[in-house]
Amino acid sequence: MFRSKSDVVSACRDIEALVGSAFAVPLHDLRAPGRGRAAAAFARQVAMYLAHVELGLTLSIVAMHFGRDRTTVAHACGRVEDRRDDPVIDMTLFCLTSVIAQHYREFGAVAAECRGRVL
Repeated sequence: MFRSKSDVVSACRDIEALVGSAFAVPLHDLRAPGRGRAAAAFARQVAMYLAHVELGLTLSIVAMHFGRDRTTVAHACGRVEDRRDDPVIDMTLFCLTSVIAQHYREFGAVAAECRGRVL
């Protein structure tokens, strides 16, 4: 899906912006090196979860982008999965994944069309 490191960085930044907006958490709180407020910590966990699950990035790549350890990303993914039992959280994640899927489906279609013309 991603051709370069800058594509991965851009995709992670898009997810951060989307999640920050959905959870009303400023980007500087999402990117803070410490845990921060509970709302920011959970929003960051959601962003890492979406980067891993929806974009298919490895835990190590997600960790590198978010400035965390691989095991922290694994823990975040588990916490988000556990909280999907809450209907509000589950619906929020459904909406976020729908936006991401739509964006990258369109991106993929355009990329495929361009490859067809170039090759």
